[in-house]
Amino acid sequence: MPLNICVYCGSSTRASQAYLDVATDLGRRIAQRGHTLVYGGGNIGLMGQLARTVHQHGGKVLGVIPDALVSDEVAYRQADELIVTPDMRQRKDVMDKRSDAFITLPGGFGTLEELSEAITHRILGYHGKPIAIVNTAGFYDPLIALFDHFIEQSFAKPKHRDVYRIVPDAAAALAYVETTPFSPPSVTGG
Repeated sequence: MPLNICVYCGSSTRASQAYLDVATDLGRRIAQRGHTLVYGGGNIGLMGQLARTVHQHGGKVLGVIPDALVSDEVAYRQADELIVTPDMRQRKDVMDKRSDAFITLPGGFGTLEELSEAITHRILGYHGKPIAIVNTAGFYDPLIALFDHFIEQSFAKPKHRDVYRIVPDAAAALAYVETTPFSPPSVTGG
């Protein structure tokens, strides 16, 4: 069944080739599997590489970008659908509502914030969508250690590790989101 897959990733134009390669691989696989990419609407960094690759392989791209970031250099105007929102909060809301699953590639503060919100909302029961974190070349090792620290210090529960899946590459991320059943929202407080 085709999915709308939300991908969080960086827009840095100085990202290492390994990170660009995983974005390329994921974009190709999303298109080949008949899924639609839902992402932050950028034309630069991993975001741009991902969207261009989806299109190069015949896939669909839905970009969601805040008005303040729309310019000829930043927005991916070739998107099949480009939604411009008034701000970042509404951008995330649209991305969340239009997605069936979340995959996170390397990125910076914005990527971390989006991932954290997706995890928090799943823990609180606002959604039951699968979340995969692609740990390219150990990029997320420090974050994984921090998540473990949250649990060790009793700010999170051991069961919260089940809310997301750490995967080594794009193939594993897609396999996870394609085979993990959606759980309806419960709003239980985790």
